[in-house]
Amino acid sequence: MSTGPLLSLRHYRDELIAHSHEHPQLVFGLRGRLDFEVQGHGARIDQQGLIVVPAGAHHTCASAAGSHCLVLDIPSEHWLAEQLGAHADSSRRLLDRPGAVGLGPRQQQLVQWLADGPMDDPLIARQGAVLLLTSLGAPAAAQVQPSKRLPYAAFDAHIEQHAAYPLQVADLARLAGLSTARLHARFLNECATTPMDYIRQRRLLKARRLLTATHLPVGEIAALVGYASQSAFSAAVLRMFGSSPLVLRRESGDN
Repeated sequence: MSTGPLLSLRHYRDELIAHSHEHPQLVFGLRGRLDFEVQGHGARIDQQGLIVVPAGAHHTCASAAGSHCLVLDIPSEHWLAEQLGAHADSSRRLLDRPGAVGLGPRQQQLVQWLADGPMDDPLIARQGAVLLLTSLGAPAAAQVQPSKRLPYAAFDAHIEQHAAYPLQVADLARLAGLSTARLHARFLNECATTPMDYIRQRRLLKARRLLTATHLPVGEIAALVGYASQSAFSAAVLRMFGSSPLVLRRESGDN
């Protein structure tokens, strides 16, 4: 149950916010861009965007350049039934689906009018919240956009091409069109690993191919996959594959 105001203006910054709350929440983009992740559903919302956060859903958000949003916190199930009447069921269906929702022009106008108006007036806040929920619960609205998987093929090609050079999480974030914070959350959700661990794994897979398919010296292969120290490279290969570089090469020759 929410005990705060129905409608509020919030400014999100680069600091990652990660939490959950017992009440449903709608986050409307006003200015700037906000990277959002809620139960595996992600989106970058701007002036046309809305994120639905169901009750109890864990979510993270951050904005590299800052983002201003209008937030609607649903007080309780009783409030929903009392205020929306026959429209409550369609609003419940909306509030149970995490993810992004597209807004129509009139809905955008309503959001902006409320953001610019006296939201501290209880009557305006309540009626505005009811109008927003009723509009969003209509059958033509509330088309939740599916979350696409990360572009792993593009990641792999980039790591393959630049394996000998310093690689940063920000490189993959640019390929995916995400902030580093949101990319990190997506990797944990989709692969149960971090972006930097993914880079390390792809480098070592390339190293194994070079060990088994070429006669290049181990030190040269280490440099080709970004290791300045042959001993550090050998230790990383041993941790990942359970064998040293020379043993991997010898076993491939035996086979």
